[in-house]
Amino acid sequence: MEHLLPTIDLLAQGKIASDSAGLKVYKESHTTSDDVHLLMVKDQAEKYILATGNGQLYDDLEGTDIGGKGKACPLTYENRLVLNRYFDYTAPRAFGTEIATIGLGDRLGLASPGHIETVKGKEIKPVLAQQSIRELTLTNRSMTDMLDAAAFAVFQEGYKGGYGADGDHIKEESDIKYALSLGVSMITLDCSDQIDKTIEEASDEVIAEEFNNVPEEVKQRYFDKYLNKTFEVNGLSLSFDEASLMRNILLYDEAITYTTHIYNEYISKEDRAIDFEISIDETETVTAPISHFFVANELIERGVTVVSLAPRFCGEFQKGIDYIGDVEQFEVELREHALIAEHFGYKLSIHSGSDKFMVFPIIARYTKGIFHVKTAGTNWLEAIRVIANVNPGLYRRMHTFALENFEEALKYYHVTPDLDSVASLDNVSDDQLAEYMNDDAARQLFHVTYGLILTAKDDKDEFVFRDEFFKTLDEHEDDYRAALVSHIGRHIELLGL
Repeated sequence: MEHLLPTIDLLAQGKIASDSAGLKVYKESHTTSDDVHLLMVKDQAEKYILATGNGQLYDDLEGTDIGGKGKACPLTYENRLVLNRYFDYTAPRAFGTEIATIGLGDRLGLASPGHIETVKGKEIKPVLAQQSIRELTLTNRSMTDMLDAAAFAVFQEGYKGGYGADGDHIKEESDIKYALSLGVSMITLDCSDQIDKTIEEASDEVIAEEFNNVPEEVKQRYFDKYLNKTFEVNGLSLSFDEASLMRNILLYDEAITYTTHIYNEYISKEDRAIDFEISIDETETVTAPISHFFVANELIERGVTVVSLAPRFCGEFQKGIDYIGDVEQFEVELREHALIAEHFGYKLSIHSGSDKFMVFPIIARYTKGIFHVKTAGTNWLEAIRVIANVNPGLYRRMHTFALENFEEALKYYHVTPDLDSVASLDNVSDDQLAEYMNDDAARQLFHVTYGLILTAKDDKDEFVFRDEFFKTLDEHEDDYRAALVSHIGRHIELLGL
């Protein structure tokens, strides 16, 4: 690493070197703490934080000595914790209910610089670290990998506007406890295991039969509070007759009880703010506005501080494509959901929100610009677009593999693409491959097969695509950044921010 000596010498003087052969300098990262100067660089394909000076910060960072004048510190978990201690802007934070937020799930650990550029100066805050246990498992990443990537991107960009980290769609207590111990600033509690998926379509007779199993004290408490009563909510009149009340109790009582337990046992005991989001959307059961009110009213009365809540909206929010369904009906229901959220003082959350351009203006209008939107796989698709443009051979092999393994991916995701409508690779020239990412079926093909693509190995136990994939994106870092700025920027523009 002796070739880094000229860069170190300049850094010691508070100056920043220019890019040179094999060395990329991230000028926005330059920062000083007491007598220590830090600067992120990329040497060939490896990123380091160069450190010079004297002081505890310098001593705390782990790295390789460079000619006795400084050291090159790798982007490790340990060094990320050091940055978090000394520079609070590199640690995730909660944002509460007064500003819009956007979850920007980064399956690759490479997207955050583009995301940061996109949100700078906008009336929205980024949740840069957002991956579900499912996504982490499928990509062989850990929650610490997710947090490391976000923090180092923030440092690289010199971004001091604040960012969040979401333990996304967590179901198990042990995972919640672990995520909080790592410092996430947001927990999205997935209550789908506590929602009986058979109830919504059950007949009144089945509902009555099932309701007999509910403890008498539970029945009485709910009946006293809701039966044949009307609630005025921001101009909405919401009433419960016996049939609707029994159905809502059977659907949501267990989820309400579990959520209250999680809040009391974990969220409320944290000595820092946590954005606690309730997800009741991971089910086929569309959340009627009256059900939304029922769940929210119970949680609030039980002392749960809800920062955002995600209902299951009418229509389909499938991965990677625009909204499917009756837009007029969506607008009617979205308005009511937004009024309920406003009444209780939390943000409405829209899951699988990437690429829902058709309904973004509706969401912006009725939430008055205060909402949470989750995106994830669309950032992976922009990476695929870059690959198609700059490495067509790799794209073709990945495309073929995705087609061959699509059925396996459906174990994890619900999508309904017509793959027969996807143009055959044999009929598409290299310079047209990126057009696949403008085709809904092809987008969903890649959207759900990402884990299989990234972890596929050959008979020599070597990755089939992963190494070449990351090498290509590394060599075209600026292209990927520009693609994200354009694509996520369109989201933010249509959301009115």
